Amino acid sequence: MLDPNLFRYNIDYVSQILKKRNFILNKKLINELEKKRKKLQIKIEKLQIEKKDKSNNLIKKKANYFDCLKTQINKINDELSVLKLKLIDVKKNIKNIYDTIPNIPSDDVPYGKNSKDNKEIKKWGKILFYDFPIKDHVELGLLNNGIDLKSGIILSGSKFIVMRGLIAYLHRILIQFMLDLHVFYHNYEEIYVPYIVKNKTLYGTGQLPKFSDDIFHVKPIKYYDKNKYSLIPTAEVPLTNIVYNKIIKENELPIKFVAHSPCFRSEVGSYGRYNKGLIRTHQFDKVELVQLVRPEDSSKTLEVITQHAEKVLKLLELPYRKMLLCTGDMGFSSSKTYDLEVWFPSKKKYYEVSSCSNMSDFQSRRIKARYKTKKNENIFIHTLNGSGLAVGRTLAAIMENYQLKDGSIKIPNILKPYMKKSSFNIK
Repeated sequence: MLDPNLFRYNIDYVSQILKKRNFILNKKLINELEKKRKKLQIKIEKLQIEKKDKSNNLIKKKANYFDCLKTQINKINDELSVLKLKLIDVKKNIKNIYDTIPNIPSDDVPYGKNSKDNKEIKKWGKILFYDFPIKDHVELGLLNNGIDLKSGIILSGSKFIVMRGLIAYLHRILIQFMLDLHVFYHNYEEIYVPYIVKNKTLYGTGQLPKFSDDIFHVKPIKYYDKNKYSLIPTAEVPLTNIVYNKIIKENELPIKFVAHSPCFRSEVGSYGRYNKGLIRTHQFDKVELVQLVRPEDSSKTLEVITQHAEKVLKLLELPYRKMLLCTGDMGFSSSKTYDLEVWFPSKKKYYEVSSCSNMSDFQSRRIKARYKTKKNENIFIHTLNGSGLAVGRTLAAIMENYQLKDGSIKIPNILKPYMKKSSFNIK
């Protein structure tokens, strides 16, 4: 959520900036509602002052004035009740509009309409040449009896997958490796989070109300439970909300969380993209990084959190590129985002395996997360998050980049210490 004062005092600036995000701000409606809000608040304040004066005079007046003053006070109370209800309704309408407005992009975010306008920052790693026909990760998974597409469809439907044997084992090892790296090398605190959260938690990080169709919603088991629940689309949601409505001491910042979790997404509108195998599924695993910092530290922290995600790819020796997303392709809550895209030999293309974003104070305003400065001021913290990494896509990239002529899969050197058994078809 953006600072409401931006709309009250600088709406033309906000409107121009949001146009770069292909978002048209309804300035006329916002101005009308803000005028109504201000007018109602002034009326309420005047009536409250009048009521206070009459209440103070009530005990000073003689009996013949008492009933008259009491009647006047009751009339004021009735008028206040009506005005307060109107004000609540106006504020609700304003909030409903504000909830749909995306974050303002940082000044260094390039203007663009879609992913074609993203800016390549760098490439890393050597793309290998293969002297044999390249197989994609699905073919390799079938060949090694590690990907079971049919069972996934039978059990749950399309875009669900069953992994077995070597592939399931590598999947588990990748999670362990990523967590170890971020906990012991990058000094994050490991967190285990719920996979089902209240919808107010999803609102706090910006998934609701805008992206309701992309989320798997859960019906409460107990009929008297009025809370609405959903499966998490990313561990970013519960991790960030750990500081919901908290005031943190300045010396406690930065706070660094890491969590592994499954992620559940309906992937509405994803048809036509590369959907095979582990690339785009309704359920996938991810290791998520979250940092909570002072506003003056967030720009630098975005570079750091992106480097932490890059470290995973470097240690796995997977070719990748770093992309700065343009205004038209960045996420709803983000002010600046880097995507890390790993090379897939079978498609001769890069695919996103990590997204690292600076949310500025957009999320913290929603969850009322602040820190107390040395001057005793309460300031909204800045929140950042990054995939470190998406496990399934990383596994698919390893399978393709490390494939051998006979269809077996070579294990990256960094993962070999994690291999406990030698009965698999590994080199």
